[in-house]
Amino acid sequence: MIELKSPEEVAAMRVTGRFIAELLDDLAGRAQIGVDLLDLEMRARQLIEERGAVSCYWDYEPSFGRGPFRNVICLSVNDAVLHGLPHHHVLADGDVLSMDIAVAIDGWVADSARTVIVGTPRSDDERLVETTRAALVAGIAAARAGNRLGDISAAIGEICTSRGYLVNTEFGGHGLGRTMHEDPHVPNLGRAGHGMRLRPGLTLALEPWLAQRTSQIVYDPDGWTIRSADGSRTAHSEHTIAITDGDAEVLTAL
Repeated sequence: MIELKSPEEVAAMRVTGRFIAELLDDLAGRAQIGVDLLDLEMRARQLIEERGAVSCYWDYEPSFGRGPFRNVICLSVNDAVLHGLPHHHVLADGDVLSMDIAVAIDGWVADSARTVIVGTPRSDDERLVETTRAALVAGIAAARAGNRLGDISAAIGEICTSRGYLVNTEFGGHGLGRTMHEDPHVPNLGRAGHGMRLRPGLTLALEPWLAQRTSQIVYDPDGWTIRSADGSRTAHSEHTIAITDGDAEVLTAL
């Protein structure tokens, strides 16, 4: 079931989104050579506790995971792209780190992801990260009342495929509000003009993610971390948005 949010409910999600944006900014500044992923996990826990927020990941146990998830953020490095289980890993020069987090404040959820390059970037990694960001911008631009859900998917997919990347449709965007995952599913590839019509009050998390050379994925033995099947580098960008009478509002932007 799809729930449209009132202006007051969107305002509450905006508070959560702002906190997530600030948290990711904090972690991005700390993601330096020599820093352990577990240090970033502990910093995220500290910020969540200080704000009185609630992690949507802690004890999360979906059908695809080997749960429960006992961390507050997903940290995925290099060929890992989604659901990265925080573990002892010291960041090295050139590592590509994707950070994905969802929390609730006063019962309202927001969800966002950001990829950063540690130290000296490789040009192909920069291009990959920038493509996920550009695809996210295109998806947000297509998220207008009266358009179709497929218009968002098509806009995201067109940016990715036009630059030579392959798109996986197993995991993508989703509705959210009172819970982290609500209807509808928003694939990162689709057909314009198809799908449900977008209406003001619909809140979505859009999240293009890519690997350098494949759309196929594999799981780590931990049951959570998803990697590119060929070991190529990955990137992930995500914002929570609200459909309005005009341009979509990005709720997880500073």
